[in-house]
Amino acid sequence: MEADTKKLLEFINSRKSTRIFLEEAKIDKKIILDILECGRWAPSGKNNQPWLVNVVIHPVVKKMMSELTKDGGIIENAYVNFVVFLDLDKVYDRVKDIQAMGAFMQNILLGVHAMNLGGVWLGEILNKKEQVNEIFKISPAKYELMGVIAVGQIDKDYKDEAKRERRPLEDFLDWYH
Repeated sequence: MEADTKKLLEFINSRKSTRIFLEEAKIDKKIILDILECGRWAPSGKNNQPWLVNVVIHPVVKKMMSELTKDGGIIENAYVNFVVFLDLDKVYDRVKDIQAMGAFMQNILLGVHAMNLGGVWLGEILNKKEQVNEIFKISPAKYELMGVIAVGQIDKDYKDEAKRERRPLEDFLDWYH
């Protein structure tokens, strides 16, 4: 295996969810845009790119969002939150478009990782998606919440005791030769 390929695979495998961030650690707007640029290149059916992102840094908006989820502390502690919506006017096949949204969000998380920042994809807030739409004054008939990605500087002093385990490949692979 080529050295660059091995490095890339190690990079992908080393990405992890970060829920504890350094408080008051700012992230430059250019870095935020570079991260979102990674998302922009995600695949989508017919290249319809059915995403809308609200970039939330303002503490009042973060507080409003935090009150809608048990993950509120993560939202408030993150420097920036990407509130990701499916643009229903761009949908041509719901399943394919939701898959595209997953690819979009994963690309963002890889961009976060590439910038040596921490991030986590929060989905529990989907239980209050209509209230999230109300915060941003956008119609739920036009935009459907897909999740929030909280991003911040990694607190290197925080000791995460959680094990990073993954199922072995043989648990979910079937081969047809």
